[in-house]
Amino acid sequence: MSSDEICQECNQEYSGYKWCKPCNSKHFQNDFNNWTSGNDKIDKFIQDTQLNANYNYEVIEWIPYDRFKDVKQIGRGGFGTINYARWIGGPINKWDIKNQQWKRYYDFEVALKKFDNFVNFNDVLNEMEIHLKAYSRSGIDTSLAFHGITRDPETHSYIMVLDYAKDGNFREYLKINFNNINWFQKLNHLWHLSDRLMNIHKLDIVHQDFHPGNILSYNFKGGLEISDFGLSKLIGENPNNPEKKNIVGVLPYIAPEVLSGDEEYTKAADVYSYGIIAYEIVTGIPPYPDIPHDKDLAMKICNGLRPKIPFHTPKLITRMIIRCWDARVTHRPTFKGLRDELDKYRNDYLYEGKNKDSEIVIQIKKAEEFSANQESTNTTTTTPLNYQTHPQAIYTSRLLNYSKLPKPKNEENFESELEELTKSFSQIITYDDIDGF
Repeated sequence: MSSDEICQECNQEYSGYKWCKPCNSKHFQNDFNNWTSGNDKIDKFIQDTQLNANYNYEVIEWIPYDRFKDVKQIGRGGFGTINYARWIGGPINKWDIKNQQWKRYYDFEVALKKFDNFVNFNDVLNEMEIHLKAYSRSGIDTSLAFHGITRDPETHSYIMVLDYAKDGNFREYLKINFNNINWFQKLNHLWHLSDRLMNIHKLDIVHQDFHPGNILSYNFKGGLEISDFGLSKLIGENPNNPEKKNIVGVLPYIAPEVLSGDEEYTKAADVYSYGIIAYEIVTGIPPYPDIPHDKDLAMKICNGLRPKIPFHTPKLITRMIIRCWDARVTHRPTFKGLRDELDKYRNDYLYEGKNKDSEIVIQIKKAEEFSANQESTNTTTTTPLNYQTHPQAIYTSRLLNYSKLPKPKNEENFESELEELTKSFSQIITYDDIDGF
């Protein structure tokens, strides 16, 4: 065993990359009396992560607010604000034996998520716990890194310290860049999202507020990270908490069975949200931009209204999307099934020279030819993103408690359309996850 795998303090094997859990736990514990968040629950949460970390990225810290410089607001959501900041020193790397202190990386760009004062403290703590679990246990590329907690010295609000996603959120990215996104990138985005949610669902976490505003990236040409676990829950927890029956989110992305109160929020409801996002990735247009997002829209969604997928969209992608937003909850695919299906599509398309007879390659070529023809024959054609947004089309999370909504159903022609698409591609292998939801 090489010296890089052995702790120089105790001569035992590292638990993670240059990380000795027994020794580092003692170093953290020796410092417990030198800091406090001012709240016993948060202190314990931080201390537990430090005592149990097997890698440096599993550690969160109490970070004094004066360690942040150049703080400026960069966004606002339904329940708080997001600030940019530069963290002096940055996160812990490893223990410096010679100087008997933590060696840090370097000054670090971070996002400070500050909660509004009306947000219940237990909900804040719930988000912190679930975000850490999603980041440290589902694969570090699934969600933004969670570095620590601080507190606003003026409002006394607690703040999550997260990685700064310099490319921003997916909605703004699509709005600005859609006309430069090719079909391989679309397939890649769809695959990345299915992979991220598959990993989150493996932990029995349901997101509950999945929309493009909560999809962030350091570089959208690379990968995507899921953010904002404020409404997330672990399946089976708090089943009798009446507060959890409140419907909160962005109306067009909420599954009809959740809107109507017909069912509790399940993994299948996240799949519905994914289907709406997939439509947005394919078209560049957010759902229902030209009408109010009110009770009337909620009723129409419960009665089967869905966004209209352009006819020239590859039929395999159309079929995948409409399966996701099927009103029959048990008919929706799993994220495992979606990921495997999309993996085949993007690999076929990436190696199209070898797979020129692949159905997805043929369909995408036709879609590309249609788009090119539209551009060359009509110079006055407006771009797909030149849409008008109604002043009451609201794309941030809010309370949506509508009473007496109808039981969810599909539109009359939904089943026949899906059946026809399925027959057309019966030779295509499907990858539904046999383990179910």
